[in-house]
Amino acid sequence: MDTVVATKGGAAAEHFLLYGVGWKGYRTLLKMVENRRVRVTYDRGDVELMAPSPIHELYKHLVGRMIDTIGEELDIALFAQGSTTFHREDLDRGLEPDECYYIANAGRVADRSNLNLDTDPPPDLAIEIDITSSSLNRLGIYAALRIPEVWRYDGETLRVLLLQADESYAPSETSVAFPFLPMNEIARSLREYDMNNDTRWGRAFRAWVREDLVPRVRRAADGEGQP
Repeated sequence: MDTVVATKGGAAAEHFLLYGVGWKGYRTLLKMVENRRVRVTYDRGDVELMAPSPIHELYKHLVGRMIDTIGEELDIALFAQGSTTFHREDLDRGLEPDECYYIANAGRVADRSNLNLDTDPPPDLAIEIDITSSSLNRLGIYAALRIPEVWRYDGETLRVLLLQADESYAPSETSVAFPFLPMNEIARSLREYDMNNDTRWGRAFRAWVREDLVPRVRRAADGEGQP
């Protein structure tokens, strides 16, 4: 199945869905597209190949830049893994997040150059840019891999989703990975992005973190109120 899918941002993304590929076929496809800009999602035999649209890559970059800035300004130790492929044969599932981070579990990773979900914990946070909807249930795969938190952005709305005991995700007003973070401000910054000036937008966001967020977090840490 070969289709071209219109994204919410107006651009088009190439989209391929293959049925009955199986685990070995999936691993072969991963090797074939290893150095190409292709997102591979695998769910119990079926594979989706998607070449992300430019607007998808734009928002992926912006959210990653925001998290990096927050980590730098608040001196939070982050272990970023970008779009690393995470899979488990026993679950017969695998995917690449748009961005992902180890935060609380960073110290539990045995070898950062060779992640293995059979022995290492999953990332604490995954970023899912939902400009082009997947034909496979990516949230179901995240849940099976036990990724505790997913931020999902569709170009308009940013949602924090937390993993529940029944392996579903429930929306939350706050993040577990960054409990001090006002998510409405993150969403506002994304909406205010100026397509013509990445640098100006990045400076404005860093200024907000330095002048507003950092003082609030420090006051809360000193017992002077909530951030």
